[in-house]
Amino acid sequence: MQMKRFIFILLIGFYSQWLWASPAIQFWQTSKGARVYFVENHALPMLDISVEFNAGSSMDTHEKSGRASLTRHLLNLGAGGLSEDQISIALADVGAQLGGHFGRDRAGLSLRTLSSERERKQALDIFSRIIQHAEFPQDIVTREKTRTIAGLKEASTKPSYIAGRELMKMLYGNHPYGFNGSGEIDTVNALQRNDLIEFYQSHYTASNVVVAIIGDVGRLEAAAIAETLTNDLPAQGTINPVSPIKIPDAQTKRITHSATQSHIQLAYPGLSRIDPDYFPLLVGNYIFGGGGFVSRLTDEIRQQRGLAYSVHSFFAPYKEQGPFQIGLQTKKEQSEEALAITQKVLKDFVTNGPTEQELDAAKNNIIGGFPLRLDSNKKILGYLSMIGFYNLPLTFVDDYLAAVEAVTTVQIKQAFQRRIQPEGMVTVIVGAVE
Repeated sequence: MQMKRFIFILLIGFYSQWLWASPAIQFWQTSKGARVYFVENHALPMLDISVEFNAGSSMDTHEKSGRASLTRHLLNLGAGGLSEDQISIALADVGAQLGGHFGRDRAGLSLRTLSSERERKQALDIFSRIIQHAEFPQDIVTREKTRTIAGLKEASTKPSYIAGRELMKMLYGNHPYGFNGSGEIDTVNALQRNDLIEFYQSHYTASNVVVAIIGDVGRLEAAAIAETLTNDLPAQGTINPVSPIKIPDAQTKRITHSATQSHIQLAYPGLSRIDPDYFPLLVGNYIFGGGGFVSRLTDEIRQQRGLAYSVHSFFAPYKEQGPFQIGLQTKKEQSEEALAITQKVLKDFVTNGPTEQELDAAKNNIIGGFPLRLDSNKKILGYLSMIGFYNLPLTFVDDYLAAVEAVTTVQIKQAFQRRIQPEGMVTVIVGAVE
């Protein structure tokens, strides 16, 4: 125990020095009410920006599933008087890179550009047009609808996709978290250009945006950038809050498929991003199935029995309870045995919790690997966006290691018993034995 404490103190010391060398997170709001999170870093002549909206798939309706995804996808395919080719050429001319993000809660775009004046000015001009003046040309809408439908048709033949879709339907039912992010073939086919414009105007608003900035600019420059990127957005929009999650009835669905292996997935409503059990569940899941080769699931399923090459578990925290999920692949004739063992390992873990040795090893691995999660501007940008979107404390990154170190075996056991019911899991086997 003393050695573990000594190692932890060394790691905290290293981490504190690293954090001290990086500027603190600064926060403010623009004149339109957009929230801005900024880290000043002059180590490289680069600037990274993300702009994220409360416009993920949970903002869809059952009848218009896929609208949020298609809206986000079309933002940079014609905006501010520029065609998609002109946008692409203008960004390439200054070496800027455009990225995107879409999930159940969030939807947004990111920009990486050189911080020198010409390159930055041109890249920000294009980025501003994309965010604030998307045009949704009819021919592009038609083309991308066709492309999306083709992708859905192709994906619907793959066992991993089938398993994931069925699992979310069983877990969330008619709740928006159960919608397919890309929509369904019939709903996407029915979408019209006006549907996308309406969604864009009501969800891509200044009151609904988080701007994250890190790089080679000062506070005044960052403030000017945030104003430029949000000043033309509507101040307010219409946002329907995500409804609470209902606990589903336990069920197992077996689906035949020509695949040589069975794809097995289990799930249960897990935790929200601001859940008080966040860190006990985080550390506990590392021990149970999130720690790769050092997890209990891997030891029982792969090491001792050779039933699967890999098996994993994870929590996906959202505004409301995201899934706690377990997944593995195995030979068809072994699928029922693999499922039974997985269920047993979960039940034993929830009943008894981890050992002190498992907890010590998990903490050392999580703490030791944490600096690698923040070793680039891009990774820090991701944390800034997350902190802003979910209204987490500005000290979240600072507090992370201390929160992990404070977790006890009793806390993990109690948290899993409160949040996970092994007998209540929904389960899908695609490629089940016929």
